[in-house]
Amino acid sequence: MKKTIKLFFASALVFAATIAQAQTADDIINKYFEATGGAAKWAEVKSVKMIAKGKQGGMEFPITSLQKAPNLMKQTINFQGKDITISAFDGKEMWKTSFMTMKAEKGEAEDSENAAKSLDFPDPFLDYKAKGYSVALEGEEKVEGTDCYKIKLTKKPIKVDGKEEEDFSYYFFDKENGVVIMNRSVGKKGQMKDVAVETLMSDYQEVNGLFFPFTVSQKINGQVAFTMAMEKLEMNVAIDNKEFAFPID
Repeated sequence: MKKTIKLFFASALVFAATIAQAQTADDIINKYFEATGGAAKWAEVKSVKMIAKGKQGGMEFPITSLQKAPNLMKQTINFQGKDITISAFDGKEMWKTSFMTMKAEKGEAEDSENAAKSLDFPDPFLDYKAKGYSVALEGEEKVEGTDCYKIKLTKKPIKVDGKEEEDFSYYFFDKENGVVIMNRSVGKKGQMKDVAVETLMSDYQEVNGLFFPFTVSQKINGQVAFTMAMEKLEMNVAIDNKEFAFPID
C-alpha cells in the first residue's frame, strides 16, 4: 500500500511540474508586460519614432527609427552629412540605400515575403498566439551576471533560399524585475548565416507610461559590434506611409 501511495505521489509531482512549466512561460511574459506598463497600454501603441546615437567601428552617427502598425519600419543613419536608409519595409517590399551607388535598391523578394509575416510591432509577445507564434520556457541562464529565464519564441516559418525554415529566437527575462535584457538569434543567410547575434537591452526608462530600453548593444560571435543610446522617443506620432515607401527618382 505504501509503495502504491509513493508511486501515485511521484506521478502527481511530475504532472504538477509539467503543468507548472506549461504555465510559467506565460507567467513570465505577463510579468514582463506588467513591469513595462501593461499589455493594454502596449496595444494602444500605433507608431514609434526614436532618435538615437549609434557607435560602430570607432564611428559615431545619428540614427532615426520609424515604426508604424502593423509592420512598417524604416531605420536611417546620417553619415558624413548624408541620410542613408539601412533598412525599410513599406508593407510589401524591403529596401535600403546602397553604399556603393548611394541610391535606393529593393531587397530580395524572399526577404520582403518574410518581413510581411513578421508582426512584432510594438512587441513580439503581445497577443503572440493570435499572430501564430508559440513560446516555450527553456530553463534559466545568466546574462552578464544576471539570473534570467530563457524563453524560446517561435514565429511563422520563413523562406531561406527557397526552402521553409523554422524562425525562432531566445529572449532572456531578468528574474528580479521581469524585463527582457537580451535576445539571441542565429543568422539565416548570406554573410550572417549561422552567426550568433546577441542584442542586449538596458537602462529602461518610462515614456508616457511604458518602459523602453534606452541602451542597446549588439554582439556578433561574442564581440560587441554596435551600440546605441536613445536620445528621444515619441509614441503615437503621425507618420505618413510615404515615409516608408521606396523612393522614386
